[in-house]
Amino acid sequence: MENNLSYIEDVLNRYKGKKGSLITILQQVQAKKGYLEQEALELVAKRTGMSTASIYGVVTFYAQFRLTPIGKHLIRVCHGTACHVQNAEGLTEAISSELGIKAGETTPDGLFTIETVACLGCCSLSPVIMIGEKVYGKLTTDKARKIIRDYKKMEMAS
Repeated sequence: MENNLSYIEDVLNRYKGKKGSLITILQQVQAKKGYLEQEALELVAKRTGMSTASIYGVVTFYAQFRLTPIGKHLIRVCHGTACHVQNAEGLTEAISSELGIKAGETTPDGLFTIETVACLGCCSLSPVIMIGEKVYGKLTTDKARKIIRDYKKMEMAS
């Protein structure tokens, strides 16, 4: 096994022989790097006795799994009912315009990824975005743009 996959060993050892643990294994492997690289999926397949195609089937079925790296700052835009009626689409467009990428994409510098989600569970604050673990609510498109600009400034200063 290549050294760069050693981060998976403890996860695989913890669930060795436990039926029904594939999703948990994939979640924990993804948590280490932010996405599931091909070599990691092949190792999981080999160690669980499943085919790589079966593993890919699970990964591509569930929206929580990613096959490409995400940016340093993951921006989740809530598109649940409460946010939808409060202009979630406008927020997504404003953020996309500010960063020059579409939802589901990462900026070329690797700093930002935009993701639309079904619900963040903050309906009383709609419309809402989440950057990392921080929630921003009661947003307008102008407020959303300012938040993104502030993150860009912070990155330039560091």
